[in-house]
Formats: sequence, C-alpha cells, structure tokens
Amino acid sequence: MATSCPPTIDIEGLGLDQGALLLIRQALAGVPEEAELRVLGQSPDWDLHLRVWCRSQGHGLRLEAGADGRLIAVVTRHGQAQGRWRGALPTGEAAAIPAAQADPAWGLAARGAFVEASAPPFNFALRQRHQLWAETAAELYAQGAAAQWDPATAIDWQAPFELAPSLEAAVVQLMSYLVENENAALLVPARHLAQIHPHYREVMQLLALQCADEARHVEVFTRRAQLRGGAPVLSTAGAQASLQSLFEASDFSSASFLLAVLGEGTFVNLLNFLHAYGPDPVTRQIARLAAIDEARHVAFGMAHLAYRLGVEPSYQSQLRNAIETRFDALASSAGLNEEVFDALQLLAAGECSVGALALGHARVQQLKREMLDGRRARLLRLGFERTEAERLASMHTRNFM
Repeated sequence: MATSCPPTIDIEGLGLDQGALLLIRQALAGVPEEAELRVLGQSPDWDLHLRVWCRSQGHGLRLEAGADGRLIAVVTRHGQAQGRWRGALPTGEAAAIPAAQADPAWGLAARGAFVEASAPPFNFALRQRHQLWAETAAELYAQGAAAQWDPATAIDWQAPFELAPSLEAAVVQLMSYLVENENAALLVPARHLAQIHPHYREVMQLLALQCADEARHVEVFTRRAQLRGGAPVLSTAGAQASLQSLFEASDFSSASFLLAVLGEGTFVNLLNFLHAYGPDPVTRQIARLAAIDEARHVAFGMAHLAYRLGVEPSYQSQLRNAIETRFDALASSAGLNEEVFDALQLLAAGECSVGALALGHARVQQLKREMLDGRRARLLRLGFERTEAERLASMHTRNFM
C-alpha cells in the first residue's frame, strides 16, 4: 500500500527569528505525534537554527537533499514529554474543581497549564483547598464583578437636603466610625490575599474584589463625612482594640469567621438601619449600596466555613476558640463608644425631643436584637448547637465589627 508523503512547508528566505519558526510550529501542530514535517528554506544558516530549536523541543531532525538541490529538513514531531517539556507538571483541568493541594512548583501558571520542570517554586502559605475554598466562589466572583459601582455616578452627591446641626454631627460621627471599620475589612483579607496559591483563582479574584469594595466604602463614607464641611471625628481605644483583634486571628478561616460571618454580618444590619433612618438621601444611598456588597462578603465567609467544616468537622472547636479568645482579650475594653451609640439613637429619633429619643432608643435596642439574632442564625447554619450558638453570638464584640 502506498505511503502518503509528509506535509511540506516552504519558509523561503524568512529567517527563523523573523517569523519562520511560527510557521513551523503551526504546521507541526497539525501533524500527529511521531509523524514528519518537511521544511524548505533559503535564509542563511536556517537549518542550523532549526536543529538547535528541535533539540530544545525534543523533536527529531534529519537533513536531505531535494531533487532540485535545495536542502530539506525533515522534522519528526515528538510529544511534550521530550525536550524542554520533559517532566512538565500538569496543574489540573482548567474548568474542574481545583486540586486538594497546589504544588509550589506550579507557581503562577494558569490552572490547567503545563509548567516546565525547571520553573522556580512559589511558597504560598494558602495552598490547600480546605484552607480557603468555597463551592460558590466562582458564582460570587461573577456577581461581585457585575455589581461594581462607581461612587461618582451611583450616588447623587448633589441631592438637596438640609439637616439640623445635631443630625449632621451624628452622621459625621457614624461615617468616621464606619471608615475605621471598613479599613479593617479591607486590610484583613488583603493580608491573606498575597498568600493564596493562584491555582485557587476564584477565591483570589473574589478577595481582590472584596478589597475593592471596601476601598470604595472608605471613599464614600469619607466623602459623606466631609460633604457639609465636616471632618472625621472620634475614634476610641476600645474600637481600635476590637479591630486589632481581627488581625490576630490564627489563620484565614478564623479571620473569615470573625470578620465576615460575625462582624460584616452584623454590619449588614447596621447599614440597613442607616438606610431606613438616615436623615438625608446621600446617607441612605450609601448605606443601601454598601449593604449589598457586605452581604456578598458574608455569603463567601459562610460558604467557605461550610466547606471547611464539611471537610474538617473538628475545625469547629477552633472557631469556638477564636470567639472566646477575642472575647477575653476585649473584656476590659469599652466596646461601642457612647458617641456612636448616641448618633444611632439620634438618627433613629430624627430630632432631639423626649418622645423622639425614647423611640430612637427603642429602635437601637431592636437593631441590637436583630444583630444578635443574625449571628445566632449564621452559627446555627454552620452546625453549632443552639445553646452554644446563643452563647457565642452574645460574646461578639460590642463594637459590632
């Protein structure tokens, strides 16, 4: 039976460094492994350059004289296991669930790529799936990317309103308080972001968006504080101590638990409260948009902790210990400062009168009950027994975050 002739390409006078190598690669990709490709050329020393390239790639090469006297290079295509790709490391399937553990030698490669054996290792601290994964990470990233908003256009900074000086001062105090808490909510995930192996790209991307969310919140809370000529005001030692304790969490999961599941979950209630009782349209718009972002952060924290506890049920004791340790560390601190509490009461009241302030106080107490109920519900969803969920929910910092 007749054997078909190998395919042939003519690179003419084009040098390998001028684009001929691209033509050869493309033609070679179209032939099966162990099959041949014939190459004709005329540029100076093209055959020597091709020999060096074939050796580096692990392809075979022999030279023949053509009938017209021109030199013919016959390249035999070998697989990736040859040449520079000998021992290349596969990094899993691009669309599949990530590996249980990412190899440091995979470095920064895209998931699903092959990494050359001589590539340097990257020692990312978070390179085990259970340390950071969430089943909904890709979905939450897509939602977050679609939900990004521009402070310059999403908020009507020119909306007309006039407030009594006491109400404006209360708004400025609350915005000052929100800024320092959002600084913590930005920096805590940022500390862990650089430790994540990019094999778990969905979580890496999601945390990057979360940092962008918090940076945007810092901007809009600051702008609202300064909108009527004010400036950020009081920040207490107790508030600073409460936020500092978030940086001392032992690992990513514990930090996510304290920050997202407990702190930001509580903050969603606070932002909804400000949306309901904010005395001006700008404050209400800011609170509504920030609450949507924070709810997404809580959803990731819950999804991650549910995944980790599903893989490692005993980790629940570490979460319990994280709450108790933080509670003990903050036992002597003042918690929520009275200026913030007074500001919340005044906004809920709407005015400084006995009857209005009594109503405002009742509304703030209802807010605190809703915060407690939310924390308890999230702890129950993570598998804590009801009595323990009650106890742990009540031990959350009085500073809300």
